[in-house]
Amino acid sequence: MSAPAPSPLAIVDAAPLPRQEEVLTEAALAFVAELHRRFTPRRDELLARRAERRAEIARTATLDFLPETAAIRADDSWRVAPAPAALDDRRVEITGPTDRKMTINALNSGARVWLADFEDASAPTWENVVLGQLNLSDAYARTIDFTDERTGKPYALKAAGELATVVMRPRGWHLDERHLVDADGTPVPGAFVDFGLYFFHNARRLLDLGKGPYFYLPKTESHLEARLWNDVFVFAQDHLGIPQGTVRATVLIETITAAYEMEEILYELRDHASGLNAGRWDYLFSIIKNFRDGGPRFVLPDRNAVTMTAPFMRAYTELLVRTCHRRGAHAIGGMAAFIPSRRDEEANRIAFEKVRADKDREAGDGFDGSWVAHPDLVPIALASFDAVLGDRPNQKDRLREDVHVEAADLIAVDSLDARPTYAGLVNAVQVGIRYIEAWLRGLGAVAIFGLMEDAATAEISRSQIWQWIDAGVEFENGEKATPELARKVAAAELSAVRAEIGEAAFAAGHWQQAHDLLLRVALDEDYADFLTLPAYAQLQG
Repeated sequence: MSAPAPSPLAIVDAAPLPRQEEVLTEAALAFVAELHRRFTPRRDELLARRAERRAEIARTATLDFLPETAAIRADDSWRVAPAPAALDDRRVEITGPTDRKMTINALNSGARVWLADFEDASAPTWENVVLGQLNLSDAYARTIDFTDERTGKPYALKAAGELATVVMRPRGWHLDERHLVDADGTPVPGAFVDFGLYFFHNARRLLDLGKGPYFYLPKTESHLEARLWNDVFVFAQDHLGIPQGTVRATVLIETITAAYEMEEILYELRDHASGLNAGRWDYLFSIIKNFRDGGPRFVLPDRNAVTMTAPFMRAYTELLVRTCHRRGAHAIGGMAAFIPSRRDEEANRIAFEKVRADKDREAGDGFDGSWVAHPDLVPIALASFDAVLGDRPNQKDRLREDVHVEAADLIAVDSLDARPTYAGLVNAVQVGIRYIEAWLRGLGAVAIFGLMEDAATAEISRSQIWQWIDAGVEFENGEKATPELARKVAAAELSAVRAEIGEAAFAAGHWQQAHDLLLRVALDEDYADFLTLPAYAQLQG
């Protein structure tokens, strides 16, 4: 085999990292460059199509199943490829970023799957992007053992048979990687950087370990975007001599438009599809984003009041289970984000009961597995699914033919009997500022008020502030949602943080910057499609 041509990609504005030469090899960068050359123009077209579809939703204030793909939905004959053995049992999945400590703890957690996250749980500093790849490769080579410098605690992997299967999540289509540019100075999409480096370095190694290159695909908005991923998989497997069908992808149905195209998304990926997942915060964020011109009936209450038992959320999750099982795919449930307290056992007891009830509901509804954010929640979720599954790896034979969801059911937001509250506004401001501040320090998964929060948290927080002000919501205390009120609450939060952590820590952080960024995206008349786009421009490193 001839040597690959030198990569036309350049690394810019990035300080050298330890061992980066092991990740950023000439051959790996040439592979990423080829992905960029072949597929970025289509990525760009699909992003433009998103804007066109948003404009159509603004005009009509509705969505429907696609008439042009009705034949795919009506055809009972097709199924996705059978699950590989390593992905047949997914009853508990843990999520988290790919730092060294998390990599070991997640693999050792007892969960069947670890979602190794380069997306919402990872702030995309160049260090996180490159060293996250290195940590995964080290884990597969079993050279990742280390000792925490601060605590002196050693970390090491358990035996291979006890480790979770990795399903890696690259960045969404909308995010670019500014540190890797082509000859014209155009940044490479982050999705191609994350996928390309991981696939190039690990696909064959994973096959040798009896597993494979498995992926979670985030922020998908249409079956055409799934088609692009499928073409990327076909090319990547051919290019590296990996058998076709080795890749497996689970798509997060975390946008409202994708909820109307679940079958088509599975169809486009059918040789590589593994399942669909029901995301929550991004799904609600997507509803606000797409229906922000739709009037009062689309105004959501406090985020914590929108549980998965809300009628429009039930319609979404039950349709997902029915769709997946009809096509032989796994249906994966939502996140339990609670972080156990080491000091408040009563709070833990109450939270554990809520987690148990949520996982019991998912298992009872037919889901094949679900997500948790903390290792202590693995046994709780496992018990819920063990009770339903027993020794079976999944319940894909439960077809849920009793489920009948109409197009209007998915956007019946006004079916929820709850209203925005002043406390909800305060919480949105608090969580938004605290999360953005941590993100600007390079942390994408952050414990805030007992919950593990990620970028979807900041998106729903700022979106709710924006929506409530735009709708002129009046809270139960008589105050009206206005820019002035949001600024007042944000100023109070900055003062509270300063008192809580002390002047020195406050000055060392990014608190004023986070405050200003939250208010910018929450109060601007022009709604930013993604908070992470203006935030990335301010991210150091």
